[in-house]
Amino acid sequence: MAIEGTILWKPSESYKEQANITHYMNWLQEERGLEVSDYNSLWQWSVNELEDFWESIWNYFAIDSASPYKQVLDTKRMPGANWFSGSTLNYVEHIFRQGANEKTAIFHESEIRPLGEMSWGTFKEQVVTLATKLREIGVKPGDCVAAYLPNIPETVVAMMATMSIGAIWSSCSPDFGSRSVLDRLQQIEPKLLLTIDGYQYAGKTFDRREEIRDIVKRLPSVQHVIHVPYLYAEEQVGPTKDALIWNDVINEPAAVSVAQFTFEKVPFDHPLQIMYSSGTTGIPKAIVHSHGGILLESYKILTFHANLTPDSRLLFYTTTGWMMFNILTSGLLTGSSIILYDGNPAYPSIGKLWELAEKTKATVFGASPMYINLMKKAGLTPKEQYDISAIDSIILSGAPASPDVFEWIYQNVKDDLWLSSQSGGTDICSGFVSGVPTEPVYAGEMQVRGLGVDVHAFSEAGVSVVDEVGELVVLQPMPSMPIYFWNDEQNERLLESYFDTYEGIWRQGDNLKITSRGTCVIYGRSDSVLNRNGVRMGTSEIYASVESLEGIQDSIIVNLDLPDSRSYMPLFIVVKEGVLFDEELKSRINKKIREGVSPKHVPDAIFPIQQVPYTLTGKKMEVPIRKIITGIPVEQAANPDAMANPGALDYFVRFSETLNAPVEG
Repeated sequence: MAIEGTILWKPSESYKEQANITHYMNWLQEERGLEVSDYNSLWQWSVNELEDFWESIWNYFAIDSASPYKQVLDTKRMPGANWFSGSTLNYVEHIFRQGANEKTAIFHESEIRPLGEMSWGTFKEQVVTLATKLREIGVKPGDCVAAYLPNIPETVVAMMATMSIGAIWSSCSPDFGSRSVLDRLQQIEPKLLLTIDGYQYAGKTFDRREEIRDIVKRLPSVQHVIHVPYLYAEEQVGPTKDALIWNDVINEPAAVSVAQFTFEKVPFDHPLQIMYSSGTTGIPKAIVHSHGGILLESYKILTFHANLTPDSRLLFYTTTGWMMFNILTSGLLTGSSIILYDGNPAYPSIGKLWELAEKTKATVFGASPMYINLMKKAGLTPKEQYDISAIDSIILSGAPASPDVFEWIYQNVKDDLWLSSQSGGTDICSGFVSGVPTEPVYAGEMQVRGLGVDVHAFSEAGVSVVDEVGELVVLQPMPSMPIYFWNDEQNERLLESYFDTYEGIWRQGDNLKITSRGTCVIYGRSDSVLNRNGVRMGTSEIYASVESLEGIQDSIIVNLDLPDSRSYMPLFIVVKEGVLFDEELKSRINKKIREGVSPKHVPDAIFPIQQVPYTLTGKKMEVPIRKIITGIPVEQAANPDAMANPGALDYFVRFSETLNAPVEG
């Protein structure tokens, strides 16, 4: 059995020579006279000479700007860094530089629809048709367009059409309950909403028409609705009388051809998309990313750290509520084909995604470690059951991957395979630590720190450490860091989110170890975010849902990272006097969370307690509780003197002693 640090794969010389990053290093030598001997030297240059590095990315990818930039970076202050000021560009215009008309841009399948393909020609025509319609109905640069759509081609088309005219894109997955959707969309006040009627998951249908009507009713900013009939495709009726129907819009005679279409050129820091924090301490924060920042960061990570080319076919299982949807669609920047799947990845058979990979001849397979554990538990051996010979690499994201997950892939998928484990965040829509095809793969370790990402592990004393676990911090700005949070004019919430521990230094909230050879290991969250299969949710959303139920007085929830890349999420509740804690109550709680928040965040178990531990300032102590449950001595996990009710810890000490891992999760 592999242990952390066991070497599992080395790239051949020919593999290294063909890698995109090798081409880039050769270009640096030819164009800049820069000679770097290996990846670690390249990374060191990229952070030591930050402006030179990002300028090289601009030039290497021939960024098309209608006006020249004045300087690469005006200040390294965080927050407040201003990149490529003076430039004007459009993210989608760069996607349109790719793809012969007849080549497949999007493969797509769902539990409702059979496998289909959308060519680059059709994709571009639909984007232009919808973008032109959006302009006609009054959507302008800076307006918000929101989508409550699944992982289907219509969503990608709508996303690109929105961005192409300078409007701001935001999406929520249909498995989000209406409360979670409204907590997000009421903040940004979208002018236009794209809706779905329902979806299918694991063979079960989920009618969303009532939720959609409620959402539209409670979003007075929405002036237009475009409806996508999906679950009830035969019913071409939207949630409002004047809703536009997708097929009617997309099949209108083209007012403008692809060649005639004018992309909205916007400043580098013009808002491109809004994503959401987990909502740990209140309503989820609306994170705003820029056109230029996402453009440069996507080119960098997908070309060098994912090694995508126009011949690649990228399959990554995701929903539209996870940042990996935005990463997946950015694959189009490289000319790659992307593969969408909407549904349960283990239905109707446990090998559904491998079957899809076989049918589409996927070259890059992306999933979470939890999905791999599902395969392990089922005894699946993909290499024996599917023709996955086209797969060249696997990307793991969404949670830390343990050594045995790495080992399982090499034993059961391919023994000659580049395995790239990555860790990033919605906050930057990219990775902090990543992979590279020119370096060895060690069990349980992420190969490298990302280019241009000055990431370190900080000790309790705020000192960068090696071969020790510390806080993941970033010492210099990245172009894809948030330009701001929506409705946060003084940057109070942004500062509180990333800069309240170390002034001027980004703290991500992950436990990180950087080894002496430059590899990285993530040991889970250092904060209270509930990360389930890559979908992050804040504890406050769970509490708001649970504590609204009659009979529930208080609650606290934690997510535990267990061995074998599994997680276990118990919920602890305080019931009101006279209320019976029984199966019926637990069922009501689970139903409330599933329908109102997210089915991925239904707890694995529910336990009754006498009191929730609180600090003197009235904050629930999720992080100390998680530490105590995982076996950290109570004196190291919490300071009783800073607590309002230190006796509340006793239960969790006992719980830790009786918790028998592994636990089904």
